[in-house]
Amino acid sequence: MTNKEKKAEDYFFRASAEDFKKIPGSPIAYWLSDIIFNIFDSATALGDIAKPMIGMRTGNNDKYMRRWFEVENNQSNYDALSSYDAKISKKKWFPYQKGGAFRRWYGNLDFVVNWYNDGFEIKENTLKNYPQLSLNNLGWKISNEKFYFNKGITWTATSSSYFAVRYADKGCLFDVKGSFCIPDDIQLKPMLGLLCSKFTQDIVKVLNPTIEIQPRDIASIPYDKVQLELDNELLDNTVAQLINLARIDWDLYERSWRFIGSPLLCSGIFDKTIEITYKNIRLKWDNSANEARNLEKQNNLVVINAYGLQDNLTPEVPLKEITLTCNPHYRYSGDKTEEELEKLLLADTMREFISYAVGCMFGRYSLDKEGLILANQGEILEDYLKQIPQPSFMPDDDNVIPLINFKGDWFEDDISERFKQFLKVTFGNENYQENLHFIEEAIGKDIKKFFIKDFYTDHIKRYKKRPIYWLFSSPKGSFNTLIYMHRYRSDTVSIILNDYLREFRTKLTGRLESVEQVGISASASQKDKTQALKSIEKIKKILDEINTYEHDSLYPLATQKIEIDLDDGVKHNYPLFGKALKKVAGLS
Repeated sequence: MTNKEKKAEDYFFRASAEDFKKIPGSPIAYWLSDIIFNIFDSATALGDIAKPMIGMRTGNNDKYMRRWFEVENNQSNYDALSSYDAKISKKKWFPYQKGGAFRRWYGNLDFVVNWYNDGFEIKENTLKNYPQLSLNNLGWKISNEKFYFNKGITWTATSSSYFAVRYADKGCLFDVKGSFCIPDDIQLKPMLGLLCSKFTQDIVKVLNPTIEIQPRDIASIPYDKVQLELDNELLDNTVAQLINLARIDWDLYERSWRFIGSPLLCSGIFDKTIEITYKNIRLKWDNSANEARNLEKQNNLVVINAYGLQDNLTPEVPLKEITLTCNPHYRYSGDKTEEELEKLLLADTMREFISYAVGCMFGRYSLDKEGLILANQGEILEDYLKQIPQPSFMPDDDNVIPLINFKGDWFEDDISERFKQFLKVTFGNENYQENLHFIEEAIGKDIKKFFIKDFYTDHIKRYKKRPIYWLFSSPKGSFNTLIYMHRYRSDTVSIILNDYLREFRTKLTGRLESVEQVGISASASQKDKTQALKSIEKIKKILDEINTYEHDSLYPLATQKIEIDLDDGVKHNYPLFGKALKKVAGLS
């Protein structure tokens, strides 16, 4: 029968109104098969096993919430086992589950919240704004407080595509956008496996076709407890492996407070050239993505078999849904070819290596010790040397690294020269030129130009518009210096002014005098004189630019000796320096 020959009744679905009542909320899901209606009718609701719940509304996220890397590391507690444990630690900042991008199994650990002394400041502010509440009943503002710091399951409430569920370690608070449920240990992994399955993806769309997933929607998911428990050992093992793969992937990048160092320098990956090293890690990442894909297929099979959905669902998962950052099919959206994906991943991996190198230049990281080194307010080189007395790569001593956008060797600690030194220390002298060429080919330009043109943009993106390295930059960018905000002190601007800008001006004036001599020399060729005249004009413009920058920006700031408090966050501190810093949308 052709389409034209189909009868009108062929376009209609028939369903019983009684079937709709089997689904919580009675949605008019007329396309569902009888088996789905029967699952809702017979299975226990997930909410009867573990209650999904919302968490806290701080009332002022700008005041009480930060990206974890903005604040002092020694004021953060990522491992509190309970509210009591958190309180006696006397720490201020604690992990805050807040939903985030589409990512399954583990991750999206971006934020911390001020919960010093059991959240005294937040509670005081809540009672001030809502006097009808009481300390013993903060109602919908600070919900389910007794469940904070438990391990459990969290998910992203707002989603226009996929429902994203993750395991959460002990130690976190949670809010409305990162709601929570806390199954017992026996049920936790089976429940997480169910919630990350294709079955749940479809069911959530039935329960709530909007982009806002509510706890009641999760509570209504049919949980076939008996059948899932029959496969508990298989499901436990599968889900545990998926959590572990996602955890390892999350910690590969600077976004994680568990980041230990560049993955390119890890044992078993590192080789004599960065090209071979990248091929090694690319193979490992490819294996991780394929392993996760097979495990997700296995997880889907367990759920499909448990619910008798062999004729309704297939277990396969496309690579773009394997939510590991090392998987380019997930990381880069759009319809891209394999070649395009590989090029993007290579470029980003080299930029990540460069970012790690800059971290080592400032002492945030070290080649000799894993994890964060200098990450507290006003720390200096001596603090670094107490931890690492004989570093293989010495951090910058004064927390000021110049980036001069004018041809010439102006400072020994110029950032591109420091990177070249870092590359020699990490990958050796023998293949230095080959390694530098490989990096420059990957990022599409020579390293000096990258630092001048692209590094700060890349850093702002990497740190979600909350940069921890700040770029002091003259109006047209001829003079630039980078500092690390955790090492900032009230005399930092004076150091930039006296030891860098004025030193640069002195050297530039000397260059001007030298070029002017060429311009008037009788023995100079016409070509040399023409070139000299161009240089004279350019140098004079740069001198005018940096003089204006000193007068309008740097000198006034140097006399003010501004103090900053890392607890106030980048959004507050960055604007204190006005036009002296590179403009950042939303900050400047």
